[in-house]
Amino acid sequence: MEYQQILYNVSDPVATITLNRPKFLNAWTNRMGAEVQHAVARAEADKSVVVIVLTGAGRGFCAGADLKGLQAISGGERGGSGVEELASNPGDPEMSDSFRGAYTYLASVRKPVIAAINGPCAGMAIPISLFCDMRFASDRATFTTAFARRGLIAEWGVSWILPRLVGPAHAMDLLFSARKFDAAEAERVGLVNRVLPHDELLAFVRNYAEDLAANASPTSIRVMKREIYEHMTESLGDAHADAARLMVESFERPDFKEGVQSFLEKRPPKFERV
Repeated sequence: MEYQQILYNVSDPVATITLNRPKFLNAWTNRMGAEVQHAVARAEADKSVVVIVLTGAGRGFCAGADLKGLQAISGGERGGSGVEELASNPGDPEMSDSFRGAYTYLASVRKPVIAAINGPCAGMAIPISLFCDMRFASDRATFTTAFARRGLIAEWGVSWILPRLVGPAHAMDLLFSARKFDAAEAERVGLVNRVLPHDELLAFVRNYAEDLAANASPTSIRVMKREIYEHMTESLGDAHADAARLMVESFERPDFKEGVQSFLEKRPPKFERV
């Protein structure tokens, strides 16, 4: 598959998906969304891939929705994506439909998805990045939800995920004001995991992914990812009962035996990739 608006590269153990419209700060289009989803499905199915990284080409991560698309919508147009050949269905089928939406599907992908936010991240790029599992940002990155200043609302599940990451008060501030804020504030309120010097961002994310691939069970990560997201919609009692069931199941997996044995033998574990 040749993509028009993204770059796709696999270098064991990382698949890197790069939004590739740098002249437009990687503004999001329907085609870009379909290409990203298709590439995520490829990476999810590739056993050489342990971690999926989403980043942007040039000086921006993503400026939000493409202006031409917004103008068309404001004029009453509601066109389709026109990219049926890219149809794909990534994600864990065991997860509920709540995590299989237009961009919430990233939460259901069976491998860790990391956003490497290399520059401005605005509008719909905010919920897209928030449904990645982790966010590492360049010290040059800036953020704005933008919606309130365009006469829009909290789109694409951001009203669900943002308060869970930063708390309701910070979420309301960032959504109501739609003000621009920097990477340091994003780290302070919990929007991103860590801020790195710009030139060190991708190397840091690569090293993080390599550490996961070398030391963590891909099956454990898959199960824990599903637990974290789905348990956010359940009571403590239900989450505890589900975790107890899943723990018993893990005792029967080869990864548990290998994890214990490698610890006793003081060597790196050798877990099977999924």
